[in-house]
Amino acid sequence: MSAKVLIVDDAAFMRMMIKDILQKNGFEVVGEANDGAQAVQLYQELSPDLVTMDITMPEKDGIAALKEIRSFDPNAKVIMCSAMGQQAMVIDAIQAGAKDFIVKPFQADRVLEAIKKTIG
Repeated sequence: MSAKVLIVDDAAFMRMMIKDILQKNGFEVVGEANDGAQAVQLYQELSPDLVTMDITMPEKDGIAALKEIRSFDPNAKVIMCSAMGQQAMVIDAIQAGAKDFIVKPFQADRVLEAIKKTIG
């Protein structure tokens, strides 16, 4: 059975890129959110195996969404996505419970490596 993934990014282009990588490698994209608030709502509805979460988004950022998701699902598997130069935020995300992080622009092999490592 393929892992179910929720993709969260405020940029539609980034969601499309990561969705393409995942689908070509047998993962099932069960939902897409464009901000942290929508991410929390969809996580509760869809119960994905994994979430790719952008850090910087309007409404609710990725770290706030990560903390909220982990408050009701401590076992949530979330991989943070960040642009270059957001090291401090990445550290905050890992401390908040993120399993890994990938840097934009996405490189397919790095995305897949992070996902396989996180899912186990």
